[in-house]
Amino acid sequence: MDTNLRKRIRAGDHDAFGDLFDAYARSVYNHAFRLTGEWSTAEDVVSLTFLEAWRLRGTVDEEGGSLRPWLLGIATNVTRNTRRAARRHAAAVARLPREEPVRDFADEVVGRLDDTAQLAVVHTALARLRRAEREVLALCVWSGLGYEAAAEALGVSVGTVRSRLSRARTKLAKHVELARTDGQMKGDRGTAVGPLREEEA
Repeated sequence: MDTNLRKRIRAGDHDAFGDLFDAYARSVYNHAFRLTGEWSTAEDVVSLTFLEAWRLRGTVDEEGGSLRPWLLGIATNVTRNTRRAARRHAAAVARLPREEPVRDFADEVVGRLDDTAQLAVVHTALARLRRAEREVLALCVWSGLGYEAAAEALGVSVGTVRSRLSRARTKLAKHVELARTDGQMKGDRGTAVGPLREEEA
């Protein structure tokens, strides 16, 4: 089935892309959210990822297994570009005259406050990691890719994935523990990203 889907994707079959979206949109969204920590940005990344996948459809090998690593690799690159664009936009906005902020009281925001609070400490710790370490952590630990699939998604060697993951885990555990010690973590409610676990190789 995966081989047949790959052939249909290469041929530009719109129905095949619909199947691809249905199968992996949630996985792409979760990956983007773990990299950015922002709901709206993650939603934008999903849209841009599938647009980019359509543009790159001719690069898909006809033979192979799941297209999930391919999509998560695209999502990782899209996230990098989105964050760079956001930084440029923020710098441009900072140069504009200051205006009074308008608070957003949308019901959707209210429903997400609890999740945002739970992510705050871990997201702060993640921000202290190098980008490459955040990416491999998101792919292997939270998206559940093995070393080889993560290496495929990132375009690096399996050894590089292993070393980055080891460093990321050590640093993240240290930063989270420091946050607890400093009293930044309120209560023992856990985090939205879940506990670190050994990935399936």
